[in-house]
This record gives sequence, C-alpha cells and structure tokens, in this order.
Amino acid sequence: MANYRGGRINEEIKKEISNIIMNKMWDPRLKDVMISVTAVEVTKDLKYAKVFVSIFGSEEKTIEALKVIKKSAGFIRKEVSSAVKLRNTPELIFELDNSINRALHIDSLLSKIKEKENHE
Repeated sequence: MANYRGGRINEEIKKEISNIIMNKMWDPRLKDVMISVTAVEVTKDLKYAKVFVSIFGSEEKTIEALKVIKKSAGFIRKEVSSAVKLRNTPELIFELDNSINRALHIDSLLSKIKEKENHE
C-alpha cells in the first residue's frame, strides 16, 4: 500500500515539475534546449526527491541548462509545494538522465552496422 502511495507521489511531483519548467521558468538559457523530466524518486520519509531530467541540445547548452535548473531548485520546490499537498515538500535533487541519449547513440551504431552489412 505504501509503495502505491509513493508511486502516486512520484508521478504527481514529476507532472508538476514538468509543468513548472515548461510554463514558469523564463530563463533564456532554457529556450535553446528541450527538457523532459523522465523520473522522480521520493525517499520513504518524503524528505528528498531525486529528479531525473533529460536535456536535448548541444553539450554546452545541456550543462548550462542543468546548472540553471539546479539553481532554481528552491523556486521549483516552492511551486511544487503549492500544487501538491503534502505535509513536507521534499528537497529536490536534480540529476541528468543520459539514458535517452545513450539509446539514440546505440541505435545509430546499430544502423551503421546494418548499413555496412547491406553493402557487403
């Protein structure tokens, strides 16, 4: 039962953070990249939430966008607290999720191998 509640909280916080980043953050360094919140993992005591974000753009702009998001963690937490009714809003810890980029890289490598095999 507690696992189900944790899953609901994770999804609700994920939805709210996505909405906040898309609609309430006006930093120009976020305009040249596409940001997606891929997962949220809240600790059992609800004190911390690890937020995984995937950022599409050049490597330089990705790093800059992640810095902006990390520096805005307090603002994002405040916005989450007004949208998600919890006794304590977890402290947000943002991490870069490279799984999508790795999957795209592997897919391109597989495509190159397949193309090379077709030419032989």
